[in-house]
Amino acid sequence: MTSVSTARRRLALSRFWAEYRHHRGGVIGLVVLVVSVLLALVAPLFISEDVTSVVRGVGQKWAAPSLSEPFGTDESGRSILLMVWWGSRTSLLIGFLAALLSIVIGLVFGVAAGHFRGWLGATLMRITDWFLVLPSLVTALVLSAILGGSTFTIIMAIGITTWPSTARLIRAQTLAVEARPYIERSKALGAGHWHITTRHVLPNVAPLLLASTTLEVASAIVTESTLAFLGASSNKTSWGTMLRASYDFGAATQGAWWYILIPGLAILVVVMAFTLVGRALEAVLNPRLRRAA
Repeated sequence: MTSVSTARRRLALSRFWAEYRHHRGGVIGLVVLVVSVLLALVAPLFISEDVTSVVRGVGQKWAAPSLSEPFGTDESGRSILLMVWWGSRTSLLIGFLAALLSIVIGLVFGVAAGHFRGWLGATLMRITDWFLVLPSLVTALVLSAILGGSTFTIIMAIGITTWPSTARLIRAQTLAVEARPYIERSKALGAGHWHITTRHVLPNVAPLLLASTTLEVASAIVTESTLAFLGASSNKTSWGTMLRASYDFGAATQGAWWYILIPGLAILVVVMAFTLVGRALEAVLNPRLRRAA
């Protein structure tokens, strides 16, 4: 039985990859993401946190990109290349964990609101609607200012303010799944709430959730960068705090375009990669989009 289930999983994965690799943008995005994550993971093996210290800058201040400093230096003589490399750890970590928190909250609210009818489902949806109308960026900014700008606080602020759209998406999918005949048969055979949600609902919403997660990570990275640029983050180095520092120290007036361009490009490339992967996953996992393609 185990060998049969393993063979089925391998067949499903092979079919998935066969469909996915036809999306050139998704493949390019996946390669960029793999390289970015690997670089972030191996960063401590090649550089140390000292690259963020303003008293450890050893290069020329505001040095333009050259062979010795491919991305130039900042106002303290620190290497922009090393700072961007080290900052990828913070930006990607916050992006992944904030998106994970948002997805978990949205999944719980969405499945519960779609499965339980009556006053409970209505109450959950009113809570979701209340969070949905709140300006997420302003709310995250206020929470960060009140609770402090630590990495944990930024993750909580982004996750708590971005889950409603996921909840509504999951609720709609849950309602569609529970309208199918086999759900009624399961209930007639005595299946409880836990059995129906874990055995029938979750496997059907998981593909949609996977595609949504990649898009949520991209959104979380942009939000973290925005909060950091607005001064709500106390992280020493992330791509957003680098943009903030370039503004504070007048990189534009100094003609140090590289200090602004390089962190901005890092954000753009990674967010675009997540978006490409998310769109490709939607096209592969959503039968309607696959037929349209």
